[in-house]
Amino acid sequence: MNARLSTLASPFDPAGMSTAKKVFAFASMCVGMFIALLDIQIVSASLRDIGGGLSAGTDETAWVQTSYLIAEIVVIPMSGWLAGVFSTRWLFAVSAAGFTVASLLCGGAWDIQSMIVFRALQGFLGGSMIPMVFTTAFVFFSGKQRVIAAATIGALASLAPTLGPTLGGWITDHWSWHWLFFVNLVPGIFVAVAVPLLVNIDLPNLSLLRRADYPGMVLLTAFLGCLEYTLEEGPRWNWFTDNTILTTAWISGLAGVAFIARSMTYDHPLVDLRALRDRNFALGCLFSFVTGIGLFATIYLTPLFLGRVEGYSALQIGEAVFSTGVFQILTIPLYVFLARRFDLRWILMVGLALFALSLWDFTPITHDWGAHQLLLPQALRGMAQQLAVPPVVTLTLGGLPPSRLKLASGLFNLMRNLGGAIGIAVCATILNDRTNLHFYRMAEHLNTTNEAMNQWLDQAGGHVASLGDAGAELHQLWQLTFREAQTLSFADAFLAIAVCFAVATVMVPLMRKVAAPIAPSADAH
Repeated sequence: MNARLSTLASPFDPAGMSTAKKVFAFASMCVGMFIALLDIQIVSASLRDIGGGLSAGTDETAWVQTSYLIAEIVVIPMSGWLAGVFSTRWLFAVSAAGFTVASLLCGGAWDIQSMIVFRALQGFLGGSMIPMVFTTAFVFFSGKQRVIAAATIGALASLAPTLGPTLGGWITDHWSWHWLFFVNLVPGIFVAVAVPLLVNIDLPNLSLLRRADYPGMVLLTAFLGCLEYTLEEGPRWNWFTDNTILTTAWISGLAGVAFIARSMTYDHPLVDLRALRDRNFALGCLFSFVTGIGLFATIYLTPLFLGRVEGYSALQIGEAVFSTGVFQILTIPLYVFLARRFDLRWILMVGLALFALSLWDFTPITHDWGAHQLLLPQALRGMAQQLAVPPVVTLTLGGLPPSRLKLASGLFNLMRNLGGAIGIAVCATILNDRTNLHFYRMAEHLNTTNEAMNQWLDQAGGHVASLGDAGAELHQLWQLTFREAQTLSFADAFLAIAVCFAVATVMVPLMRKVAAPIAPSADAH
């Protein structure tokens, strides 16, 4: 009897598991990762509806997204240590169950304060699931199967944030904002039940609690939490002219330096920064950071342009950006075909270059661009996401020994989210500063010597004079000038991201080729 219980408690040898069982177990974890990533952006197109339903102002409603991001970005680097303590399956199962309960609470929130608390809880529990899918894929699969698994992870990691605004806008338009959270209930329950039954690759190690780096946890929380707050709120409050932003920036900087110093000297660090000594891992984290900028900043910019300049509704915005996800899905078979025949470094290089090209195609943007004009650059971006993200996963994590995957995976995923946070903050600052600059530059030419302006005023004046408002044409001229200034600032933001991808593209040859992986043994965990 004791022998039987010992067998049930011990982890399975992945090499002895059937392919069907491994695929189903991996797919179950992918569902959990997908809903966690989807919820980052699913509220972005519906914040106005949520604020109206909870009687909250714009500044308060913004925290519905910010609280989720702060909690998620804090827990992601800790997930490797947590998985070591509680085991992968139980941490994942508890996180999925908690995420489901938090989603139910978000849908039933009674005011904005309760919503912010529940969203933070949702982000914390959802964030802990994401890195474990990466680790499990490299435990379960090897060879060609690992290529397909990496392609799946890469597709979900970039597709979920892309589909978030589309799905969120559709749900809010057809039902209500409460269903943005209730849609998580069925997949959340499924994951919470399926993962404990199917995933058993390691055992809990509660002894890690005794030697844990608790001061490191405090420093990491202060570093990432204050950094995310600074990046999210900085553009809104004019950065360091605001005392709160200045304070959180200082706390983040000092805590970050202290955390790095402790992690490099402590025997059992919370995050494996020593993995950065591996060239592929260091470059892979850089590429993960850049792709995070591309994924999240473009998802931020495109809906914002369509809403501010074109006046699109949430559903119209979702329909306009949907093409990115479609073309990414269509590119998955192409990636699998290429990955089996060519060096992943060159596929990555093509993907990053295509990403830069897609962003360059955004730069001629004008005020009358809609879904049709955005189709080509978004199609290229969807293809680029699928060709860029999966190779980064394999090249970065595929060369590390299994014993280091858990801690390293958390750092790798952190870099993607950190890139997204910094990218959005920089783009928001570009939009604010460059809009003012372009407006003043155009205003300098709007004087009595400008014949085109004089002709426009004559035509507009004849129309508004009939309405009894002789000064309305000047207000209309101001609106047109501001619209054009905004449009030019969006082109500047897309160009800045394109430059980041161009630089990353030329750095790809510095990576080493990853040897064909072999399946790890169970005792490697």
